[in-house]
Amino acid sequence: MSHRPPFPGRRSVLRGSLAASAALAVPAAAGAAPAFALSGRPEAGWGVQAGDVTTDSGLVWVRSDRPARMIVETSATESFRNARRWHGPLLGPGTDFTGTTRLRGLPPGEQIHYRVLLADPDDPRRTGEPVPGTFRTAPVRRRDGVRFLWSGDLAGQGWGINPDRGGYRIYDAMAALDPDFFLCSGDNIYADGPISATAALPDGSTWRNVTTEEKSKVAETLAEFRGNFRYNLLDDNLRRFNAQVPSIVQWDDHEVRNNWYPGEVIAATDTRYTEKSVDVLAARANRAFGEYFPVSTLRPGAREGRVHRVVRHGPLLDVFVLDMRTYRNANTPGTQTTDTQGILGEEQLRWLKRELSRSRAVWKVIAADMPLGLVVPDTTEGQKNIEAVAQGDPGAPLGRELQIAELLRYIKHRRITGTVWLTADVHHTSAQHYLPERAAFTDFEPFWEFVSGPLNAGAFPASALDGTFGPERVFVKAPTASNVSPAGGYQFFGEVDIDGGSGDLTVRLREQDGTVLFTKVLRPGRVGQ
Repeated sequence: MSHRPPFPGRRSVLRGSLAASAALAVPAAAGAAPAFALSGRPEAGWGVQAGDVTTDSGLVWVRSDRPARMIVETSATESFRNARRWHGPLLGPGTDFTGTTRLRGLPPGEQIHYRVLLADPDDPRRTGEPVPGTFRTAPVRRRDGVRFLWSGDLAGQGWGINPDRGGYRIYDAMAALDPDFFLCSGDNIYADGPISATAALPDGSTWRNVTTEEKSKVAETLAEFRGNFRYNLLDDNLRRFNAQVPSIVQWDDHEVRNNWYPGEVIAATDTRYTEKSVDVLAARANRAFGEYFPVSTLRPGAREGRVHRVVRHGPLLDVFVLDMRTYRNANTPGTQTTDTQGILGEEQLRWLKRELSRSRAVWKVIAADMPLGLVVPDTTEGQKNIEAVAQGDPGAPLGRELQIAELLRYIKHRRITGTVWLTADVHHTSAQHYLPERAAFTDFEPFWEFVSGPLNAGAFPASALDGTFGPERVFVKAPTASNVSPAGGYQFFGEVDIDGGSGDLTVRLREQDGTVLFTKVLRPGRVGQ
């Protein structure tokens, strides 16, 4: 493997970042969220994040405890000698005191050390304690290789930050692999999943959660959605990880509500919600999502203002981030024989085709927030509909399968090579190989789909396979019971390692402690793998 070794200065950066954040916290009663004490200067108790990093740019995020001017300093070393200064936005209540600063003109393939200072708007000389972070820019030389991780589903089914277990420990296992970035495949929060102080476990013991007011009910107001994103940042492990590893983030249903689709109206029988318009909830959730993650297309003033995008990571890799929520049609049994809107919408499908055709990267990772060949039912409020793509009929494409068939046909006939599908959503880990010789629809080239997650949520049995595109489940690890807590295991993340010399792409499916469960090596240009 030609990937460079872990950068030696990262661990000390993490220690400094954690110390800066921890210094702001006031000890709280067991189970309660830590409070943040207001000092005489602006402080950043929620840590820092970097995102959507390319060969020469990246976004840096922070949240202040009061109005402040965001300032970012970057350097090639931890000493910050000859630092470059970037003046960011004024942070205020309009963005819940969050903000991002785009760094441009960075050297490719290099470790970038940064620190965020928050300055008093009325007296720029008064700044809070700087909060450090680091990331690597994407390489321009193929031989440098790329390593990244992916997973999804955080704080779901009532399983939140458990101080008895040390919080979200999976992030420390991921950080130990020193990835170039982390792809979060959706369900970053569970806006529809309140967090209680305790929950009973099957062995008679008790699971304890850190709790907050915003997580005590389903999210409806903008303040409640913002509070859901803040909740996860109370975890030390996640803040350390964010300071070390940049992210590429997409969303799925639980950022809003389970199995949501545009135009949906919540039934009167669901008394948890006073706001019944899912479109209203989705708009508030989208705003909070853009405030709490460094996403290039959702920055204030960004022209595109959308979740789907391409993040190019040098000559070896392009990541195509899909949005399988915003443009989908209503969930139905999925038996219609024509379906132009599908799960992506017509405009996003045209965008994806165009960008795949333009890509010159060796590997084209399609980051899907939902799986293709796994049947995901939607039984919300007693319905018998389909939530994802596959609808359980192994015959010719129907419903949303028609749109995916069109995309797979396009990839084949345009001779687009190196496509790999990554997803989460189903709360287990698996590897599926799709082959036309096994399929009802045959006009496509073989490809792989890899599933990982959850990060910290309930685990569920393996989903049924739909034979329309000929999937074979080569590996799966899943519980036999539903909603197994993180204390019962079955928490997963995946790793992708692209060798700079051979171009081989190695996928490893890992457990929460980093143990490798399954490995698959894919070679560039090979059909069928």
